[in-house]
Amino acid sequence: MKTLTKEIQASITPTMALELLKEGNKRFINNLKVNRNLLQQANETSDGQHPFAVILSCIDSRTSVELIFDQGLGDVFSIRIAGNIINEDILGSMEFGCKIAGAKIIVVLGHTRCGAIKGACDHIEMGNLTTLLSKIQPAVYEEKTVLENRNSDNDEFVEKVAAINVKRAVHAIMERSPILREMIETGAIGIIGGNHDITTGKVAFYDQVLASEDIPSEYHYLPLQPKQKAAALQV
Repeated sequence: MKTLTKEIQASITPTMALELLKEGNKRFINNLKVNRNLLQQANETSDGQHPFAVILSCIDSRTSVELIFDQGLGDVFSIRIAGNIINEDILGSMEFGCKIAGAKIIVVLGHTRCGAIKGACDHIEMGNLTTLLSKIQPAVYEEKTVLENRNSDNDEFVEKVAAINVKRAVHAIMERSPILREMIETGAIGIIGGNHDITTGKVAFYDQVLASEDIPSEYHYLPLQPKQKAAALQV
């Protein structure tokens, strides 16, 4: 697999970036990992990096985005924090990754059986974790379809809250970063949410959810164009 260069990065559209991630995840779940010379990639990226994606995921030890999307050194910016929440430092990192370093897509990636989501569902308060979980609490209250057993023992409730939490993070990025919002609206980058099943390894993207009527039009995943083949890039 080729190490990403500035020229290759420039040729990738947001739609192609999404396809690259989908193809990588298919390889992962089928145990068909691409053979890479990581030492060579480390050498080739020593003078500069040109990742095609910025991925916000949880700190969960089972959710390493380089592994589940089968990517190499220099391919993606990985931002990890419990519950894949948004704060100013993360927004700044995303702005750097996209506006300065040229990444073409932002992915907010939740996962099944998330401990942070469970903690928020149980209204846990413990040290600095209290502040972190408070950022997930709005998703707990927004989930209104489950009326009983609204706690971590209810798997259905936990997964529904996790999905809402991802959706809220996508909204927060657009609401709180004029830089990223403009790039999304002009089609320079894409943004999308997804969920990683820690049992199967499969990532399901929420593109249909983001296009539903309950999301204001300004939050639609704008850059999705007719499907473009990314395989030819061999990145």
